[in-house]
Amino acid sequence: MTESVPAAPLLTVNDLSMAFPIRRGVFKRTVGQLRAVDGVDLTITEGETLGLVGESGCGKTTLGRCIVRSYRPTSGRMQYRTAAGSSVEVAELSGEPLRDYQREVRLIFQDPFSSLNPRMTLRDLVGEPLRTHKIATGSELDDRVAEMLRKVGLRPDYLRRYPHAFSGGERQRVNIARALILQPRLVIADEAVSALDVSVRAQILNLLRDLQEEFRLTYLFISHDLSVVEYLCDRTAVMYLGRIVEQGPTRELFRAPRHPYTEALLGSVPRPDPDLRGQGRRKHLAEDLPDPGHPPSGCRFHTRCPYRRPQRCADESPELGATPGDRTVACHFADQLELTGIAPHHPEEEVPVP
Repeated sequence: MTESVPAAPLLTVNDLSMAFPIRRGVFKRTVGQLRAVDGVDLTITEGETLGLVGESGCGKTTLGRCIVRSYRPTSGRMQYRTAAGSSVEVAELSGEPLRDYQREVRLIFQDPFSSLNPRMTLRDLVGEPLRTHKIATGSELDDRVAEMLRKVGLRPDYLRRYPHAFSGGERQRVNIARALILQPRLVIADEAVSALDVSVRAQILNLLRDLQEEFRLTYLFISHDLSVVEYLCDRTAVMYLGRIVEQGPTRELFRAPRHPYTEALLGSVPRPDPDLRGQGRRKHLAEDLPDPGHPPSGCRFHTRCPYRRPQRCADESPELGATPGDRTVACHFADQLELTGIAPHHPEEEVPVP
């Protein structure tokens, strides 16, 4: 976790929504909409690592793909501050301006096996963005790719090898090299270490931190692994059924959550110290995640919340409001609840063992 973070916002997301049609029947008629992202407000500060957490199906990946503009959002705004200092509306970009934006905002994929074309060499895989954006060809491309392979801990003489010759951790290093070859400013890591072994995972996390310092990168780190988020991220945003329900500095959010859903997520984190197991009230999630195509009325978490008050929670949707300590939370009773967090279980220098 970086010690100091510049105050300038790099990307500001306002009321962002992304809806997909629900089609049924022989003729695939549209019968409704699934709002995978529903009115999200988010700010990513230059130089920081922002963690985005939540259960599978909550909309984390869809939000990341909207930001990188793999999807065009249904509504909302995304203001991005370019390297030149100007502000652009990302949702409206197309053509050459969109390509320029996607040079500065890159994506690291989750699966190091399926994300690499087995018929392409490392030279072609890592160098493809340089050719696509007409930045380098020939020997210049070879030199740039070889240098980037060094940066991620791979040997330059691997240029002519194919993905099948590498382990999962080495393939993910190739993915990282491909994301960084264009010297981006914002990198979206979508579950970038979840498919890796624990020991390899720690190496990749440390590599990401070193590269962030060297290239002055900003990360949006999407993960369901809270121990990894605690280790890597400066701030954390908690997402539930397409909406952000809590945001704040990672250390404070883990120690003292203010939303019942955050408390339940933290309650699922394994406690590696036997002396700490069983201490405190640990709230676990009841029932399964509701159908995102037909979310509950009012507060979307009220059907699983142990603190719900039916007369208000089922009828009135809470707004994401500011609270003391650079925190925001969407809960009607956030100032009345005493929720249980988790104390740090490893020093900051220590590599986490999820």
